[in-house]
Amino acid sequence: MDYIDPEHHDGTSDATPGGEPDKRRPGEAAFAAALACASAVLVWSALGIENPFGPNGLSSPRSIPLATTGVMLVSAALILVKTLRLPLDRAETLVRDILPPVVLVFALLLVGYGIVLRPLGFLPTSALFLIAALKILARRNWGWTLAISLGSLVAIWLIFRIVFSVLMPTGLVPEAELIQFFRNLTPGGAS
Repeated sequence: MDYIDPEHHDGTSDATPGGEPDKRRPGEAAFAAALACASAVLVWSALGIENPFGPNGLSSPRSIPLATTGVMLVSAALILVKTLRLPLDRAETLVRDILPPVVLVFALLLVGYGIVLRPLGFLPTSALFLIAALKILARRNWGWTLAISLGSLVAIWLIFRIVFSVLMPTGLVPEAELIQFFRNLTPGGAS
């Protein structure tokens, strides 16, 4: 944030959950309603769990899921009622304070990452994501962005793939052949 609007924020972080305790933030009621609806769907789903061995009682397979989702529904309903009683904070807007465009861009980037991870593989997908993320957030030149992104990716790949032997989606990059090429360069690596 380059400019702090003195009429709106003092520049400090709003770490209080829900903002001001006596006001409702933009989107807060819709979020509370969504939680209540999701909890109701989970209660309905838990009701569908049947006991194959007889009647449903306290020791049936659905008792714990039903109790848990019931508590979720009651809690979400109480939060929704409490939220709806609060006056809306007119000093904040949904787009500027709660869900700015950069958050939406990163949500789309993460969805895109998940979609192309399997066909492209870990290395190209992560490289594209890191480059885009750093370019958007840091707003630095392309040399710095590429150096930091690709350097970080190499470090992550070395730690997780080589040191910890974590298998990652290969996709376009033939990782096994690449690793074997470097093993063959070392004495005794081919055996």
